[in-house]
Amino acid sequence: MGSNQSNVPPAQAKASSGWFARFLATVEWLGNLLPHPITLFALLSVFIVLLSGVLGYFDVAVADPRPEGAKGREADGMIEVISLVSAEGLQRIVTGLVTNFTGFAPLGTVLVALLGVSVAEHSGMLSALMRGLVMGAPKRVVTFAIVFAGILSNTASELGYVVLIPLAAMIFHSLGRHPLAGLAAAFAGVSAGYSANLLLGTVDPLLSGITEAAAHMIDPTYRVGPEVNWYFMFISTFVIALMGTLVTDKIVEPRLGEYNNKDASVSLEEQSMSAPTALERKGLMLAGLAFVVVCGILALTIVPESGPLRNPQTGGVTGSPFLKGIVAFIFITFAIPGFVYGKVVGTMKNDKDVINAMSKSMGAMGLYITLVFFAAQFVAFFKWTNLGTFMAVKGAALLQAAGLDGPSVFILFILMCGLVNLSLGSASAQWAVTAPIFVPMLMLLGYAPEVIQAAYRIGDSVTNVISPMMSYFGLILAMAARYRKDVGLGTLIAMMLPYSMVFIIGWTILFFTWVFLLGMPVGPGAATYYQP
Repeated sequence: MGSNQSNVPPAQAKASSGWFARFLATVEWLGNLLPHPITLFALLSVFIVLLSGVLGYFDVAVADPRPEGAKGREADGMIEVISLVSAEGLQRIVTGLVTNFTGFAPLGTVLVALLGVSVAEHSGMLSALMRGLVMGAPKRVVTFAIVFAGILSNTASELGYVVLIPLAAMIFHSLGRHPLAGLAAAFAGVSAGYSANLLLGTVDPLLSGITEAAAHMIDPTYRVGPEVNWYFMFISTFVIALMGTLVTDKIVEPRLGEYNNKDASVSLEEQSMSAPTALERKGLMLAGLAFVVVCGILALTIVPESGPLRNPQTGGVTGSPFLKGIVAFIFITFAIPGFVYGKVVGTMKNDKDVINAMSKSMGAMGLYITLVFFAAQFVAFFKWTNLGTFMAVKGAALLQAAGLDGPSVFILFILMCGLVNLSLGSASAQWAVTAPIFVPMLMLLGYAPEVIQAAYRIGDSVTNVISPMMSYFGLILAMAARYRKDVGLGTLIAMMLPYSMVFIIGWTILFFTWVFLLGMPVGPGAATYYQP
C-alpha cells in the first residue's frame, strides 16, 4: 500500500484539508507581516520612547506593590511612567547606548559558553557521539535513541538539524521503515524538545540573563543563574524522548503507511552516513575519560565542606561561586574533551586548530550580536521608563480580579508562549520581548522567576515544529522532499502536529506535577515562590 492512501472519508478529508490549509495560510500571513527580529527590536525601542512620552505627559502612575527595598525613588508609593521624550531622556539614551549593549547579561555568557562548545563541535566529537548513539542503538529502541539524541543535540546549535535529521531518515529507510517517520522523530527531538537537555548549554545563560534583567524591575538584587532550570530540564529529556517515541510509533508512522521508493525524488541507494570508525570510537572513549577527570576535579571544589568554590558566607552550594561561574565550567567541560577527541582522530593538532574552531563559531555569531544590541536597548528603555513594572502591576491586578492568580495561570502562559512562537521563532527574541512584562507580572502574583522561565521554555519549544517561521523549516522541507517528491508545507506541519499537541499537554502535566504537586525545585537553589 502506498504512503499517500488514507482511511479518512473523501468529504471529511476535503473539509479538514480546507480548514487546515486556511489555518496554515493565516499563520504564514501573520508571520510574514512581522519584520526581521532585529528590525522588530529597533521599532519596539522607538515605540517605547514615544509611548513613554505620551504616558509621561499625562502623569500616568500606579500604586507600587513592591517590597520597600525595591521601590527606589518613586514618590508616595506610586510607580510613574518616566518620559524619555525630554532633554534628560535623550541624554540617558545617548550615554547609555554602549553600556546597555556591553552590560546585557546574555551576551558575554553565551559567547563564553559557545567557545567551549565550538571546540567539541569542530573537532567532530559531537557528530561522532550523535552517530554512535543512534546507529549503535538496538532496533527496538532506535526511535527512542533518535529522539533522545535530537534533544541532546541542541547543545551544539545547528548540528542536530544538519546531521541527525537526515541520518534518522536514512536509518529508518535502511530498517525498512518509513524514512519520513525517522525524520519526524529527529525533528521533534531537536526542535520541539529544544529546551530540555542533560547538560547545561548555550540556551541556559541566554534565557537566564534576560530573566534576571526582567526580575530586576521588581527586585534589583535578584539573581537568575544559568543552572536554575537544570533539574526540570534533565528529567524533561527522558519524558520528551518517551513521548516522542510513542507519537512516532503509534501515530505518525502508522499514518504514513508503507514506504515506496518510487515516491523519492533522488536515488536512495546513493545515501550514506557511516557509523563511527574504530579511531573515532577511541577518540570518544578518551574524550569521555577526559570529561570524567574534569568533572572529578570540579567536584573537589564543591563537594567537600571546605571546597574553595562553596559559598564563603554559608558554606553551602546555593549562591556559591561554583553556581555563579557555571558558564566557565560549561566552557571547560566541552573544550577539554573536544580537544582530546580532536587530538586522537587528527582533526586538532595544536592550539591553532582550537583557536580556528573558536573563531569560526564567533564569526557565525554576527547576527546574534547585532540582535543583542537592539534587544539590549529595548530592555533598558523598558526599565528606565517603568513601563515594564507598570504593565506588570496592571496585568497582575487583572489576573487577580479574574481569579487567575493560582498555578493555573501557567497554563495560559504556556499556551500564549506557544502561540507567539508560531510567528516569532527565535527563543531569545521572543523572551526579550515578553519577559519584561510577564516575569514581573507573575512575580507580583508570588511566583519565582526560575519557575516562570521554565514554563516559558515549554511554550517556546513545543510549537517550533509546526511554525513555518522557524529558521530551519525550509531545510527540513527540502530533506523531506528527497523521500516524497510531492511533500508540501501542509504535509510537514500535519505530520509534526501530533508531536506539538502531545508535548504541550505532557510537558505541562510534568511541570505541574514536578513544581506544584511534588514541590520539587526546577534547578539548584531555585525557588518556586517569590519571597520579597
